[in-house]
Amino acid sequence: MVYYSGWLSAPAFSPAHIINDDDKAGFMQAAHKVGHMGGLDLVLHTPGGQVTAAESIVDYLLKLFNDDLRVIVPQIAMSAGTMISCAAREILMGHQSNLGPIDPQVNGLPAYDVLSEFDRAVRDSSDPGAALMWQTIIGKYHPTFLSSCEHAIALSKEIVQKWLQQYMFAGEPDAEAKATHVVECLSSRDNNREHARHLHAERCREIGLKITSLEEDQNIQDLVLTIHHACGFSMAQMNWAKLIENHIGASYVR
Repeated sequence: MVYYSGWLSAPAFSPAHIINDDDKAGFMQAAHKVGHMGGLDLVLHTPGGQVTAAESIVDYLLKLFNDDLRVIVPQIAMSAGTMISCAAREILMGHQSNLGPIDPQVNGLPAYDVLSEFDRAVRDSSDPGAALMWQTIIGKYHPTFLSSCEHAIALSKEIVQKWLQQYMFAGEPDAEAKATHVVECLSSRDNNREHARHLHAERCREIGLKITSLEEDQNIQDLVLTIHHACGFSMAQMNWAKLIENHIGASYVR
């Protein structure tokens, strides 16, 4: 199955490019009349999107395909796309492929940075000049915004921790410790600095994710990149925002 966003070739980014609840209909269509006895290979190309939508999609796919998911990243699967990848038993990546940090965004702002700035404002509150500056900045936040940031961080870490333990590291005696390490590496603002940080296959392998190189099998690599280029060409020519399609041609286009 292919889940492919056209954000890289679009003249303007739109909400239709990201992972959202509308995608469930596409996955339902792509999964209809498809045998579910085996596992699922999911070719994933996305800038990310809604954490709760990603959680719902993964839950649906794993139920259908017996908890057996392999994610193939031909180029980019960022943010919530990285989270989906962490529900796989393994991730196929090439030299050109990237995952990204899983630190959440709330109302378009990085949750970790919001909390960090608030802590800094508290520390600087004894300086009247600094306090006035921070009052202007912090005063723009609505009353529940800080709590929303805290909950978003906790939720993204909790989801990925659970998926890694149950699927990628299933049955391993140190599954919890491995999952915790991966989650901390993917969510750490100090290490990654930017939400858009591109993590190459080697780095993903270093932090403990189970990465298989596309270059190990030339046939698989050629097939994956052919799919990738065909999807990218279609997105650009047809001005599609998103394509979800299975191996027998059932497709959903946004």
